Amino acid sequence: MTDSNRRNFLKKAGVATAATVGAATVGAPYVHAQSSPIRWRMQTYAGPALAAHVIKPSIDAFNKAANGEMEIELYYADQLVPTGELFRAMQRGTIDAVQSDDDSINAPVDVSVFGGYFPFASRYSLDVPALFHHYGLKEIWEEAYGEVDGVTWLGAGAWDPCNFVTREPIRSLEDLRGKRVFTFPTAGRFLSRFGVVPVTLPWEDIEVAMQTRELDGIAWAGITEAYTVGWADVSSYYLTNNISGAWAGSYFANSDRWNEVPEHLQTLFKLCMDNSHYYRQHWYWWGEAHYRTTGGKLELTSIPEEEWQTLEDEALAFWDEIAEQSERSAKVVQILKDYRQTMQQAGPPYRYS
Repeated sequence: MTDSNRRNFLKKAGVATAATVGAATVGAPYVHAQSSPIRWRMQTYAGPALAAHVIKPSIDAFNKAANGEMEIELYYADQLVPTGELFRAMQRGTIDAVQSDDDSINAPVDVSVFGGYFPFASRYSLDVPALFHHYGLKEIWEEAYGEVDGVTWLGAGAWDPCNFVTREPIRSLEDLRGKRVFTFPTAGRFLSRFGVVPVTLPWEDIEVAMQTRELDGIAWAGITEAYTVGWADVSSYYLTNNISGAWAGSYFANSDRWNEVPEHLQTLFKLCMDNSHYYRQHWYWWGEAHYRTTGGKLELTSIPEEEWQTLEDEALAFWDEIAEQSERSAKVVQILKDYRQTMQQAGPPYRYS
């Protein structure tokens, strides 16, 4: 039997030769059947200039790595929903996910006051992940949000410190009195004890409010953001004392939408969250020193440490008042006290005073 006849025989018999298998492989590549991609709308607390650092790169990376299976549309501060209404909008499914702090979005949980800038809860940005991953805050947050329908808390990370950026110099606690300052809810509640007048405005209006003297200052960030978002252009002074070493922010999702996401994409999203947390650690660490030394737009001022201690002592009294709000709040406050004591006992570089 010739080679030609043999191939014809095998073909009629339904037996594939190596040549026909190779031809089929080359000529008809495997096509993965895929339904429409999952689409999310996610809103961040940050405006475009800041979001370019604190979230957009990680979302772009997620969309690329998701390989067409899922796509997240990112929206900026107040673009779809006012920041203070984000939690309820997420519960309703108006938006699918949020990056913000619990305090600013009015999360209906007792631990929300610890989000954002809880006064003197941290000295450095590494304090936040240490507290969540090694001191039990992660489990407490999971418990708290597990009691709320419709929203899943996905994790927390650290941002920058909370310093004052002002039009007039601050060199004593007395200089704070009467100052109209844009800040976070709980931080404002604390600072009002020292005569600060907390002001709430949409994020995008802050620069104009400083120019029109509707605001005297901002206690919403460190110096990195002051330069990045343009506030250094409408301010003159930067107070080196801060009321918190790091903002504690979180990622949240509508529970139904989160549960629709396959496990491998949930894992990918959390990896991208961690990538964002890592980037901010070094970006802010770099920026806080860089702009203090080479920024050129803001004059640095300081309140003497012995006078600033008055404010820190009052913060501890504030902690005790918050602890009275619930058993869970008391547990968080005790963790913060234990952590503070550990850091002080450890000494430099954990604590210098």
